Amino acid sequence: MSVYDDLVWRGLVYQASDEAKLREYLAAPGAVMYCGFDPTGASLHVGHLIPMLNLVRFKKAGLSPIFLMGGGTGMIGDPSGKDQERVLLTREKLLEHTACIEQQVQAFCERNTGERAVTEDNYRWIGELSAIELLRDVGKHFTVNWMLAKDSVKNRIAREEVGISYTEFSYMILQAYDFYQLYLQRDCRLQIGGSDQWGNITAGCEYIRRKAQGEAFALTFPLITTASGKKFGKSEKGAIYLNPEWTSPYAFYQYFFNTDDLDVIKFLKYFTFLNAEEIAALEAELAANPGARVAQRTLAREVTTLIHGEEELAKVEAASQALFGTGDIRDVDGKTLKAALESAPSIQYDPGQVPDLPQMLVDLSLCPSKGQARKDIRAGGVYVNNERVQDEAYAPGAGEFLAGGVLLLRKGKKNYGLVVAE
Repeated sequence: MSVYDDLVWRGLVYQASDEAKLREYLAAPGAVMYCGFDPTGASLHVGHLIPMLNLVRFKKAGLSPIFLMGGGTGMIGDPSGKDQERVLLTREKLLEHTACIEQQVQAFCERNTGERAVTEDNYRWIGELSAIELLRDVGKHFTVNWMLAKDSVKNRIAREEVGISYTEFSYMILQAYDFYQLYLQRDCRLQIGGSDQWGNITAGCEYIRRKAQGEAFALTFPLITTASGKKFGKSEKGAIYLNPEWTSPYAFYQYFFNTDDLDVIKFLKYFTFLNAEEIAALEAELAANPGARVAQRTLAREVTTLIHGEEELAKVEAASQALFGTGDIRDVDGKTLKAALESAPSIQYDPGQVPDLPQMLVDLSLCPSKGQARKDIRAGGVYVNNERVQDEAYAPGAGEFLAGGVLLLRKGKKNYGLVVAE
């Protein structure tokens, strides 16, 4: 199966310009393509996974993908998919964000191809572009009528209370200029992106045709939604980020593990490198035994490994097994345990002032009073580090705290609390 046919099978081709010629282009070894990533934040999120994975798919197929950092376009802000204008960031903040994003891109590419990513920063050419050059040499090739017809512009103009500034209106021209520069410098003839980027990408194709009498191609992916109609990549706490400090690997894993049965096969095609045979087997398993959630577990394992690596995956699975299976809680990394119990009550004490078990249960609101706490302890319903404790005078020693200075308390089967001594 060609790389293009693989994308079609995965449901990842939404729009393509001149499909026959694009197929021919992608069949040539070393063909160059790119996708841009504007540094509007200090971390990429799971909404960026599709373009990142597809650039890597191209690389695995022997092609030459470029990850373009938007150090220049990020200073303007893309109006596509936005119902109001972005807050403009300083050059210093954009440099900081760009460094963070490039680090994520490099780690992702090295982990999944064994090689470093080829990156560019469009500030290198946009930063040198004068206002006269932009208007005379670039803007002259675009009619306002043509630009107004693009969805990214048309949708904003329709909102009279918001509108669109000349700054954001010009974004399309800058993105077209990016494509032109990569065409000249890298012989890049394909730009990929989400479906909301079609107008911007085809603007680049048109500029290359007018300015360089060259031929270039556009390829977009569908907007990812869940079976319930919700936009993919959002949780109750907000976006799911690739930065482990913003979204813990445990929460990242759980997001994919909680995928609905109606979405999981589609997401296995989108977000993993598993082949058709492997996914067909998982689809059959899902139909035969949906309660086992084998497809969801596979999805969560695959994507967590892609982003965070096998070591972090092992920590996440050890925590899940210890909390909900038969694993040993002492094998769990303290940071992962804290992330797993993020929604559970927690209390922090100075190391030398940790009280007895009844007081800890009260402080964690697991028991309404010390009297009730003692009754629950004597009845065998209280566990410390997953081991039943029936001594109502029990007070933990320093050696009983797990890695990271944490102690896991549980009342009954599902009422957890975390004690931290640091």
